[in-house]
Formats: sequence, C-alpha cells, structure tokens
Amino acid sequence: MRRSDVSCLGLTSFGTKIKIQKEITMIKSMTGFGRGEASDGDRKITIEMKSVNHRYFEPSIKMPKKLNFYEAGIRTELKKYINRGKVDIFISYEDYTENQYNLKYNETLAASYMEILKKISEQFEIDNDVKASSISRYPEVITMEEQSDDEEEIWIILKEALTQACEQFVATRITEGENLKNDMLGKLDYMLGLVDDIEKRSPEVVTEYRKKLIDKIHEVLNDASLDENRIATEVTIFADKICVDEETVRLRSHIESTRDTLIEGGNVGRKLDFIAQEMNREANTILSKANDLAISDNAISLKTEIEKVREQIQNIE
Repeated sequence: MRRSDVSCLGLTSFGTKIKIQKEITMIKSMTGFGRGEASDGDRKITIEMKSVNHRYFEPSIKMPKKLNFYEAGIRTELKKYINRGKVDIFISYEDYTENQYNLKYNETLAASYMEILKKISEQFEIDNDVKASSISRYPEVITMEEQSDDEEEIWIILKEALTQACEQFVATRITEGENLKNDMLGKLDYMLGLVDDIEKRSPEVVTEYRKKLIDKIHEVLNDASLDENRIATEVTIFADKICVDEETVRLRSHIESTRDTLIEGGNVGRKLDFIAQEMNREANTILSKANDLAISDNAISLKTEIEKVREQIQNIE
C-alpha cells in the first residue's frame, strides 16, 4: 500500500491515527420568518415567508399568476435552505414599466367588416355611414396585448429576493433553535440529577425493607429465633421486584445521547423525537416498579421533564 493510500485511511506512515474533527452545525427551530426584496428599477419583487413545525417539508406558495412559471425553480431553491416545516411563502410583484401593453390592429378583420357593411348597404340601398371610430370599436379589430417580459431578468430579481428571505428565515430559525437547545440542556442536567437520586435511594429502600421485616417478625414472634435464610430470601425477592438498575442505566444513556446530539447539531429533530420516546418508556417502567414515595416523586418529575423536552423537540428541524 502506498503512503498516500495510508493517509487516505486516516493513518500516517508511522501508524498514528489522524484526528478528524466533526463539523458542528447549529440546531434549527422549525418556526421562523424571513423577508426579501429586490428591484431592477422597472420591477420589484417582495417575498415574505413564515413557518411552523411539521413532520415533512410542506411549502405553500402564494404569488401572482404572472410568476407561476417560476414555481418549480422556487421550490428547488427552498429545498437548499429548509428540510422540515410547513412554510408559507407570499410573493408580490410590481411592474413600473410604462409600455406594459401594446395595441394590435387586425387589418384583415377590419377589411372583412367593411366588405360586409358595403354589401348590406348595396343590398338594402341604405347609406354606408361607417366611420373609422365606429369600426375600431368592433370586436377584435383593435386588441390590447400585454408585452412579454424577459423571463431571465425576472428570475434574477426573484432569486435575489428569495435568497434574502431564505437567509433571514434560516437566521431566525437558528436563533430560536439555539435558545431551545440551551433550555433543553438545562432540563437534561436536571433529569440526570433525578436519576442520581433514584440510584442513591434504591439501595436504601431495600435496607429499610429488611429492617422493617425483622422488626415485624420480632413483634409477631416475641423475640424468637430468626431464620436468616428466609429473611434473606424475602429481601432478595423484594429487591428484584423493585430493582430499576437497568432502567436508570438506559435512561442515563438516553439523556447523554440527547445531550450529545444537541451539541452535535444539524437536522436532528426526528432522532431526538425517537430518543425522547425511549426515555419516556424507561421513566414509566421506573414509576411502575417504585415502592417508595421518594422514588415515585422523582419518577413523576422525570416524566414531566421528558414531556417538556418532547414538546420542544417537536419544533426542532
């Protein structure tokens, strides 16, 4: 293997691994607003866009019929900036050119009208008193046509306004996304503290149960000899019944995974939603096994915080 091949694999010729830093991208909210405006002197295009959370990318474009030709291009540009969310885009178009319309004279049709009027005059022996102003008002003799615009020129203005709107839109999404991330990181720290309390309390519950069991036996048997093996068996069965070690280990892992994913950034909304579902499942199991008021309170607090985090995750792209 050549030295260059080794380097491509991330190793130097001495076998030392090269550290590759992963690029950290920003968390984006699915709610945002953007506005862009562009003009070339003769035309002005203004674009406003806003969004709310949605499972997929669903754009809704409202614009003048004159611009319908550009809808496919607009959607293509939007996909460069947006991955998820229901986005409403409003486009207005103003044309300041004076010669927007042309008058078209249909010479052939006018000649046909005159020929028919002449025949009518001769047939019925009446005056042919048609004037130019009269025949000009006949259908389709003079029509008004809108001048065709340069599609490329309009697209240049439209794309400039769209780029401005999208960049502002993404900036507001990032700002709100970072606020969401910081708030969720605080909630995750609090959740880890609750998990610590549950792990600390669990052995104490078993110890207290053993003490209560011995005291009860002493009370019933009047200090008769105790069967330590039987007591140990009962305590073991109880400890196994209320044991939440596996749940707390998995829950801690999910919380740390959520933290790492938030810090890593990018389009992580779907991944975080799945992890939140797993955290909720573990919290439910802990609550169902709880045979102690303190553990039950902590498990309920965990479920409350997880639900808050899930609601925030619903708004992450």
